[in-house]
Amino acid sequence: MAADPEQIEQLSFEDALKRLEAIVQRLESGEASLEESIRLYGEGDRLRKQCEGRLAAAQARIERIVAGADGRATGTQPFDGK
Repeated sequence: MAADPEQIEQLSFEDALKRLEAIVQRLESGEASLEESIRLYGEGDRLRKQCEGRLAAAQARIERIVAGADGRATGTQPFDGK
């Protein structure tokens, strides 16, 4: 279980996403106590922020190839998500 922020920061994107999915399943099952649900929600929120940050960083590193009128590559531009 990766409840504290330092542990969450060390998780890979894939591991953080798996943990977040497990939390969602536990919360949706209705089997968690109120106290556990509150704790899981907080951990899930930190995991969500970690995943969003990792995605934003990856997106900032991606470039797209720009083609000229003749279809040949003329260079690259930063990825804008469009």
